[in-house]
Amino acid sequence: MPSELLRVVVLNGTAVPDARRRLPGRGAWLHLDPDCLRSAERRRALPRALRAPTTLDVSAVVRHFEQFAHESPVAGTPRGQQESRKQVDPS
Repeated sequence: MPSELLRVVVLNGTAVPDARRRLPGRGAWLHLDPDCLRSAERRRALPRALRAPTTLDVSAVVRHFEQFAHESPVAGTPRGQQESRKQVDPS
């Protein structure tokens, strides 16, 4: 589901989160899971996907993940496993 993915772009040699999906340039997509970011860093996938010539500073993306974890209703629980709420038809 697209809402469970974060777009990341490069601005001035830094990987930055593009939560609104509006920033220009080539983007890479990550799951909203810190393990996904760690795996991408370990495999050097972000510089490759973003066609960046060197290693990237991902501190802004790490801060975004930390903020997301604090805003999540059940911190540490993937969004798909959280309690789902049924929508009520307003008519």
